[in-house]
Amino acid sequence: MSITQTSPTRATTGSNHRWLILAVLAVAQLMVVLDATIVNIALPEAQHALGFSDGQRQWVITAYSLAFGSLLLIGGRINDLFGRKNSFIVGLIGFAAASALGGWSPTFEVLVTARALQGVFGALLAPAALSLLAITFAGSEDRGKAFGIFGAVAGAGGAIGLLLGGVLTEYVSWNWCLYVNVVFAVIALIGAIMLLPKHVQEGARTPIDWAGTVLVTAGLFLVVFGFANSESNGWTDALTLFPLVLGVVLLGAFVWVQTKVSHPLLPVHILLDRMRGASYLVMLISAIGMFAVFLFLTFYLQQTLGFSPVETGLAFLPMVGSIAITAALAGSVLVTRLSPKVMVGVGLSVSALGMVFLTTIKIDSSYVSGVVPGLIMIGIGLGTVFANAMSLSTYGVEAGDAGVASATVNTAQQVGGSIGVALLSSFAATAATNYVSDHSPSGPDGMQAIAEGASMASYHAAFWWAAGFFALGALVAAVVYPNKIPEIDVNAEPVIGH
Repeated sequence: MSITQTSPTRATTGSNHRWLILAVLAVAQLMVVLDATIVNIALPEAQHALGFSDGQRQWVITAYSLAFGSLLLIGGRINDLFGRKNSFIVGLIGFAAASALGGWSPTFEVLVTARALQGVFGALLAPAALSLLAITFAGSEDRGKAFGIFGAVAGAGGAIGLLLGGVLTEYVSWNWCLYVNVVFAVIALIGAIMLLPKHVQEGARTPIDWAGTVLVTAGLFLVVFGFANSESNGWTDALTLFPLVLGVVLLGAFVWVQTKVSHPLLPVHILLDRMRGASYLVMLISAIGMFAVFLFLTFYLQQTLGFSPVETGLAFLPMVGSIAITAALAGSVLVTRLSPKVMVGVGLSVSALGMVFLTTIKIDSSYVSGVVPGLIMIGIGLGTVFANAMSLSTYGVEAGDAGVASATVNTAQQVGGSIGVALLSSFAATAATNYVSDHSPSGPDGMQAIAEGASMASYHAAFWWAAGFFALGALVAAVVYPNKIPEIDVNAEPVIGH
């Protein structure tokens, strides 16, 4: 195992700049997270400009999630082996270059390639940012507060992406939904070069578990690919079933291999710890429900209430604000008073109630009274999830495993989001079809009424299922998390440079 040492002078200097380092890492995390949604609103304009079909459109989204989700674990291990600062800087430069390529895209093929490359470098960048945060605040009494802020950025990034995508698409051009990442990357890169000290690595590097790498990368790729195909091809199609089954088999083989090799990609003890294991499960389940809000509420606001892209983005601000406030409060105050079993369990129960509230929306509902209360309740619950899951994902791990532990919680969020979009889209489509088959039209007005009713039925179905997933997450938190408050060793020496 490699040993990392940082001189006392550098460690002290880094400690004095912890909050600036947090700001740099938060900018990078925001860039990675918002890219999962910022392109959504720009898709119609991009489709018109590049002339690709409706069937091709999903690949602009899927290319990013496939590369990002399937490569996160090896990205985390590369962080551990070659240095987190090095990985962070390479990830920033690569992500910026891929974003510039995507903004310039003259063809659909170039755009999809650029999105895939964003996912590749995002898989290197995201675990580097989280593990750098864990090590920067190691042993600090401010650890909970820092992770609360970072968790708020991770949780609110998707909604911020919708807002920023709407503003850029409406007032500049769709290309800037990709070019804007260059700005974020340059800011983070300057901060990283100035603030993150170099580390000194001694001893031999641990060899990479190539068998595990191939199995988990292929397995995650096939699972995400299968769920993505279910949206357009249905659950019984061979392009859905075969990748899903094969992906699950490969992931099972990956778990078996991890118990047999001497230097596993993902040491099993990282998953078996109750604090960490519960955090990964809760993040996976919560992401399934969270993306229902972003996807289906966006449709409702734009297609039913007639909101513009910018108005749609602004409409999510109550959720962004409640995530930020709750995550900061949970990380700085509640983390020392309540166990994650209580915090996350109660929080996700509130989110489930928020989703149930959204099932009452109608064609003529008011945004203020019909949508905002649900968004606030959902944000409160997600704030507790991100504050705890991000912090506890690396809790108690050795420095050499911080990268892969960080990658695991990012993988849970990404795969959960992909599953959520596919599952809930399928349930929503079924509900709409059933509504149409159960109602007979009578004239043009009747046809319009049925179309509107089918849309509302699809939204309600998605929100009910999302409420169920949030409730499941609350149950998992209540059962799996140990009933104790995590202890922070404030005497531990922070190692900032690795």
